[in-house]
Amino acid sequence: MNKSDTRIYIIGAGFAGQMIARDLIRKKIFGTVASFFDDDENLIGKNFDGIPVFGPIKSITSIIRAGQKDEAIIAIPSAGTDKIKLIHDILVNAGFVKIKILPSISQIIEGKAHLIQARDINPLDVLGRTPVVISLKESLSYLKGKRVLITGAGGSIGSELARQLLEGGAERLYLFGHGENSIVNIYRELNILQNEGVGEKATVVPIIGDMKDREYTEYIIQRTRADVIFHCAAYKHVPMMEENPVAVIENNVLGTKNLLDAALASKVERFVLISTDKAVTPVSIYGVSKMLCEKLVLKAAREAKDSQAFMFVRFGNVLGSRGSILPLFMEQIKNGGPVTVTDPGMERFFMTIPEACSLVLQTGGVGKNAESYLLDMGESIKIIDLARQIIKFSGFEPDKDIAIKIIGARPGERLEEPLWLKEENPQPTEYKKILRLHNVESNSFNLDELLAELMPVLKFDSKRPNQFRDKDFLINVLRKAVQSLDEFYTEMENLKKENEMSSKVVL
Repeated sequence: MNKSDTRIYIIGAGFAGQMIARDLIRKKIFGTVASFFDDDENLIGKNFDGIPVFGPIKSITSIIRAGQKDEAIIAIPSAGTDKIKLIHDILVNAGFVKIKILPSISQIIEGKAHLIQARDINPLDVLGRTPVVISLKESLSYLKGKRVLITGAGGSIGSELARQLLEGGAERLYLFGHGENSIVNIYRELNILQNEGVGEKATVVPIIGDMKDREYTEYIIQRTRADVIFHCAAYKHVPMMEENPVAVIENNVLGTKNLLDAALASKVERFVLISTDKAVTPVSIYGVSKMLCEKLVLKAAREAKDSQAFMFVRFGNVLGSRGSILPLFMEQIKNGGPVTVTDPGMERFFMTIPEACSLVLQTGGVGKNAESYLLDMGESIKIIDLARQIIKFSGFEPDKDIAIKIIGARPGERLEEPLWLKEENPQPTEYKKILRLHNVESNSFNLDELLAELMPVLKFDSKRPNQFRDKDFLINVLRKAVQSLDEFYTEMENLKKENEMSSKVVL
């Protein structure tokens, strides 16, 4: 398609909009900038680079009837979600079907807007709260000249950490993961961003490997001489992991232990584990795996040298991560529905990926050894309400154009996910949206003894060959160690028996 005759309207005539316009003028292949629209009376009526500024923004509907080739770019990085939603509705009413947006991230607010950062608008931009703005330049100063390694760098959290880390001035940025395609994708993206002038010139190094391989993990940490590790890698899809309990314990727990041991031996300065609300009174094998990872980090912190800091950061769901409900809902809407919701009462805490990553990076710099942190997630959201909002964003009416179908909770799921234990007593820190937790020791199991009991399941032991990959044995061991898991499994087993009894036909 020839885009030279595409007319582009930039919403926002401030510094970000003007920088985008200059980029478009320089790269003529994207089309012609027709005009700016802005609400600022001091800008309306002016010209920038020969491009007129009209306004207010709501006047678009009376001035323009957008055609198929017309595009709009929302270039107001400081705008909150309510403002973005209002602008989006105005543009849709004006006939725009191609709408892009500059994300509200600090590198733009700090005066570095680039056309390449513009992306298609999606429900994340109009749902939930307005993300907290963090100065990446300031919060990432501790990474200046350092070697930073991200595990799971091809995933949703890992890849966004990598994008934001371009602003940190790190000497090297290691992208570690076992998924070749995902690592290739983020590696290429970071190179493109750097070539377009985004961020500082860190050397980006892709590494394909598996943390379950203890010797390889130790070799990589030694060889890279990593100063800081952000540990994002994990199997995390709850129902899938209920079907594969040995795999999730092996990958998440054993892999984390291998990485921690290597980090201690190589005197890594900072280690930050990305944790989840599902680690709190866990009712799934995945939740148990992350709870054990938190315990392993605190154990490593007790063994750390004075120059080292090991910590974890816990938060709830992130909107838009791979395999999460947002892309699932969008795909279901694209196919005409129905949108599936497990239970009308199910609710979760949500945060956008960029906001979560900014807070994680900040915590990595201000956090102290052996301390645990929780991100302030705000208020929880009912999944069924989220489904309705996404359907409306897509231009349809819930239960009229697109049906919502209740399908029942899946294995390992509960209606609500607590963010902390009562005993952890989260307290505010001097940093907005970052809370400090009181560490709680487990009184139901000894960590070293539990791992030793699980080891023959994860690694073949000629003395106990029958336990290798025995998921029933593994689950029984975990149920004995973790009361919340045992109670949930018992409840599910009783419910299953009741359903089987009620389904029998009495002749």
